[in-house]
This record gives sequence, C-alpha cells and structure tokens, in this order.
Amino acid sequence: MTNLLSRRSLLNSAVAVVAAGSSQGCADLNRGAPVPSGRVRDATVLGLKNERFFPALEIAPLEAEFARAGERQQRALGVTTVADLPPWQLLAISGGGENGAFGAGLLCGWSEQGSRPTFELVTGISTGALTAPFAFLGPHYDGELRTVYTGLTPEKVLTPRGLTAALFNDAMADNEPLLKTISRYIDDKMLVEFARAYDSGRLLLITSTDLDAQQPVIWNIGAIASSGHPRAVDTIRSILLASAAIPGAFPPTMFDVTLEGVPHQEMHVDGGAFAQTFLYPTALTAQRRRRMTAGQRVLTASAYVIRNGRLDPQWAKVERRTLGIVGRAIDTMITSSGYNDVVRIYDNTRRDGIDYNLAYIGRDFNEQLLAPFDPAYMRALFDYGYRHARGGYDWAKKPPIVA
Repeated sequence: MTNLLSRRSLLNSAVAVVAAGSSQGCADLNRGAPVPSGRVRDATVLGLKNERFFPALEIAPLEAEFARAGERQQRALGVTTVADLPPWQLLAISGGGENGAFGAGLLCGWSEQGSRPTFELVTGISTGALTAPFAFLGPHYDGELRTVYTGLTPEKVLTPRGLTAALFNDAMADNEPLLKTISRYIDDKMLVEFARAYDSGRLLLITSTDLDAQQPVIWNIGAIASSGHPRAVDTIRSILLASAAIPGAFPPTMFDVTLEGVPHQEMHVDGGAFAQTFLYPTALTAQRRRRMTAGQRVLTASAYVIRNGRLDPQWAKVERRTLGIVGRAIDTMITSSGYNDVVRIYDNTRRDGIDYNLAYIGRDFNEQLLAPFDPAYMRALFDYGYRHARGGYDWAKKPPIVA
C-alpha cells in the first residue's frame, strides 16, 4: 500500500473538491458487464483452467496445482516421491510502496553474500508483485531489480490528474507510466524463463483483488507463461499492474473475461486490500499436518518473509482535524494489517513444521520519505537492505512481540 504522505495527499485533494462543490460533469467511465454474483470461478481470461485461483471460495484447485508442481519437480530430478525432493524454499514479498526498495536491496545483497537459494515458491502483493518476478528468476536479474528500485522516479510511476479526479474519475493519478515501466522488463525473454521454471516444478503467484466479487485472486504466472497464449505477456503485465493499483490513487485494472462464451469485465485493484503478505492459504497444508500427526515423512521447507515496512509503532503528533485523524487511522489500520500478516504466516509455518525467517525495516533506518517515490529515499533504503544482507542478514525467527 502507499505511504501516509500519499494517502493524506489523496484525502486532501478529494475533500477540497467536495468542499468546492464543483459542478463539472462526470467523465465517461463506462465498463463492461461484471461477472454475475457467484460465477467468478467460472470466468476466464485466457481460457486456462489453472490461470488463477480463488482461495476464499475453494482450495482444491490450488491444492491440485501444488501437487502437480511437486510431480513436475520429481520428474525433473528423477525422484520417486514428494518426500524425497530436496527442501523447498518459499519466499513471500509484501506490499509497501516505496519501501519495496528494502526487499530489492536485501535480495541483491543476499546474492552477493552467496547463500540466497533458488525458491520453489515466490509470492508477491503490490510492490512485492513487482519484485517477485526478479526474485523468482534468480540473481542474474539482480541488475534489473536494482535499476527498478534505485532509478524509479514519480514520472515512471504516475501522471497526476486534476483535483476533480476525486469525484469524476476512477483515481487521483494515471498509472500508465507504471505499465510502461513494467513492460520494459516483463518481455518475451522473461516469459520463456517463467515457463521454464514452471515446467521444473516452481511456482510464481501474484495476488490482486476482484472488487466486484470482493475476493482475493491468486494468479499463476508460470502457467500463463507456459501456455503459449498470444496474450500471455500482456496479461502478466496487467496482473502486476493490478496488484499494485492502490485504490483511489491508481485506476483499477480491467480484465476482459468470458463466461460460457459471453464477454464480461472484472475490476481488479491492489492485492493489499485483502492482505499485504501471503505465503499459502491455511487449508492448503491440511494433508501435510495429517501426515505429521501420523508420523509420516513430509517435505522439508523453509519460509522467508520480506516485510517491506517497519513493524514497530511510529509516533506522530496528530492534528485535531478530520483529515489528520482519518489519515492517521488509515495508516494505523495498514500498519496493524501488515503486522498481523507476518504473525499469521508465523503461526501457519510453526504449525506445519516449516522453518520461519522474517526480514523487515529496523529501527536503525532513519531516512524520511518527503515525497511519493522519492528517489533519494528509495536509494537509501535499497542500500540499507543491501548492506544488511551482504553481511549475512540476521533473519528473525518470529515476529517481534510474539512470545
């Protein structure tokens, strides 16, 4: 999600327009017919059965996808059972706007340090969705990852709209520049590498939020890449844009879908509307827990969670004004949501016998974000993450404050 400064700017603009009582007519914001209630699971973008999953509605398709990934890895390595596979390395990268520079720096420093593993599963939300493809493909994409987060400027992310956008448009800014930035990196070469990794049993999952259905959607990037569909690369770009589409700040991403041959249109925004970090749904590992209870072998796994943000409370004097109170309350809700996510993942991994490792921005980082997507701030944060990881990152084995 965006930072407090950005949220307050958005609120200030919106309230200013309302107070002015503008009489400007509404912009043309027509959209296609939404998918009818209860039918979202049956709608498709590319016609692939496993292009995406709806974990709040059913878990079986995602379970089947993980099982097939294990089978592909077995074939690639020539082992007979899932339990004979080498340990799985899992990586979850959170949202955090400009703070995504922390995770990018950490990954690059980790590569330099020499112990960064190849991840069998990488998940990303919001800014984490933009980092995840580079993390998934490995250290040979560190140069691009560094460039994205140290060379990013506001002009490469958004084009501000006028004050009336709060009432008469779908967002305060246009994110077409961000789509162009994404498209410079997510190209046919990366598509081939996504597909190759998917065929070897590895998974790259990105989450967005379907506003019509009020559901989180997990997109299966490797399956889309390996499909050979002519719209695969453009669809992946749109998925990353959707996952980072902060509601109100950026326009939603509209997906054209079909349902029983009839065209519809879905509205997707930031995956952080549901969670700022995810690793796997709780129900996904039910069979693993049954095997553990029965004393049977299970696949060894380690989970790494990169929280692109701080976990300690940030004191601030709150003005006794509507905007100050609302802005601080929103910031508090997002902060607590981010903390709850890392605790939830900790509880799940501990229950499932998975090694837990957490990274987050510590109290020793004191730079202030003075403007949205401030390059100086992002470079400083990238360097902070890089230095800590290059020296051997001290991963937390549990979230702070958890007894």
